[in-house]
Amino acid sequence: MATFLKVAVQMDPIHAIDINGDSTFALMLEAQARGHALWLYGVRDMSLREGKTAAERSQRVERLTARARPVTVQRVAGAHATLRDEAMLDLATMDVVLMRQDPPFDMAYITATHMLEHVHAPSAPPSALGSGRRTLVVNDPRSVRDAPEKLLVTHFPDLMPPTLISWDLQAIRDFRREHRDIIVKPLFGNGGAGVFRIREDDENLGSLLEMFFQASREPLMIQRYEAAVRQGDKRIILADGDPIGAINRVPAQGEARSNMHVGGRAAKSVLTPREQEICRRIGPMLRERGLTFVGIDVIGDWLTEINVTSPTGLQEIDRFDGGNTAGLIWDRIEARLAG
Repeated sequence: MATFLKVAVQMDPIHAIDINGDSTFALMLEAQARGHALWLYGVRDMSLREGKTAAERSQRVERLTARARPVTVQRVAGAHATLRDEAMLDLATMDVVLMRQDPPFDMAYITATHMLEHVHAPSAPPSALGSGRRTLVVNDPRSVRDAPEKLLVTHFPDLMPPTLISWDLQAIRDFRREHRDIIVKPLFGNGGAGVFRIREDDENLGSLLEMFFQASREPLMIQRYEAAVRQGDKRIILADGDPIGAINRVPAQGEARSNMHVGGRAAKSVLTPREQEICRRIGPMLRERGLTFVGIDVIGDWLTEINVTSPTGLQEIDRFDGGNTAGLIWDRIEARLAG
């Protein structure tokens, strides 16, 4: 296949990112280094409507467009993105669309996945797809919608710690009585927000549940607390189902969460035999669903999350390993297009 690709990146405002930590920025730098052309747009810039001509309407052709801008990037703080004139972009004319806006995984996010399904629908005009090739959305929007990270992991119960997903107050209290020390977190949360450790003698469980359920109609995820988190919560990156790198995130003293923005410390890591087994088990499923770029979280021997919405960790891994994880992901994207 040709080395030149047209790539549209759907992300949050680029001028606000940390260029030394943002994984989308790393993917864009690598794409540009390979000669690919980049366009940038936000999720609110998308529009979906029927085809404009009578022939298109009769064939039920739909057009997914975005108000996008060509962009070039460089690793220069404060001048890391140069945006050119805005234009209306037919996303079906792109080779790749990277769906990289951050969660929360709410109805706006879900709606974006529905809209992105139309970019490579069978009704898209063949002339827009170049030599019959469909636009590749990474990750596949239907699979992203069907596989939110805290629910996808439940398909592998033998790999995960004891877990309860429920609205039922008594079921949650019974789960704590059984396991004594638990983690309570929003089912569709991200970045460690709203994650609480509740011990067996903690009198705040009732109030915490009331607060959660007054603020949201969604159930909660409850998991047994794993003391191994003191040694770290490992983020493993998989490209098309194969592990390509890992980093350990060690929580700060007095903190149950290991996320970097709440004080977690990054540490070099290699995969244990158990982690290799976890990757072997879930890899075929990820490939089958078109989940090309995935980050999983492992504490001790247990898989806790499969992150598919906007995984992070590439630059942190590369700093320790001296590798190019973004390059390995682009290798898999290009191979999917070629296949």
